[in-house]
Amino acid sequence: MALALCGGAENGSAAGPINGPSQWLWGQREAYTQALTWRHTAAGYVIHHATSVLWASVYENVCRSGEPKSLLRICADAAAVGSLAYIVDYHVAPARLRPGFKKHLGPRSIFAVYAAFAAGLALVTFVRQRAACRRTERLP
Repeated sequence: MALALCGGAENGSAAGPINGPSQWLWGQREAYTQALTWRHTAAGYVIHHATSVLWASVYENVCRSGEPKSLLRICADAAAVGSLAYIVDYHVAPARLRPGFKKHLGPRSIFAVYAAFAAGLALVTFVRQRAACRRTERLP
């Protein structure tokens, strides 16, 4: 959602940033495609979704503990994983295996996309933790 919103706001193409990861399959030139296409948008979405699930798994395995965490700690953990994802995506991964968002988005939008991802991780953790506390309170 963040990719589409930022792409639409920055260059009038919600599909452009979603198409970026399609460079994994079709090459870096193809990642500049701004039109909504099965070839680029579907491939880009699937790749982006899969890598998001991978990073969410990293977050769950590294940051999960049996003890409840403060909202500040939850947000710090999520921000750390979001930052790590950015570093790996843009400074460790080979050029062709990068997300390709920068072909369509500027630095502020890239920050917003990774911040939205981190916020999603934090929100799910916070809601899950609150639900677990409520269930515990109801037990006799």
